[in-house]
Amino acid sequence: QVQLVESGGGLVQAGGSLRLSCAASGRTLSSYIMGWFRQAPGKEREFVAGIRSSGNTYYADSVKGRFTISRDNAKNMVYLQMNSLKPDDTADYYCAASGSNYVWLQSTYAYWGQGTQVTVSS
Repeated sequence: QVQLVESGGGLVQAGGSLRLSCAASGRTLSSYIMGWFRQAPGKEREFVAGIRSSGNTYYADSVKGRFTISRDNAKNMVYLQMNSLKPDDTADYYCAASGSNYVWLQSTYAYWGQGTQVTVSS
């Protein structure tokens, strides 16, 4: 079992930055694909960014160039640096871990955190 806890959400003005953190316990994350997903009010949860154990990263088109996912396997941590935030980025952000090979596919992520709320004001 893997337990994931997100932190770092909050209220920020458009154009600002936030750094989300995801702390894992129970197992080492080094062999897992790690992903960040988000769910805005009234919308389905969507893929934001993913990182393989190799360090290869993947991003949704909507965040490419603004968000950066990273991982520190020694600390069992995953991060999402969010810059140039827009009101459309307002959502609950979730960290997840997958033992499969499909970075973008939500159904392959077996472990999820409880989420952290990000609100971007205009």
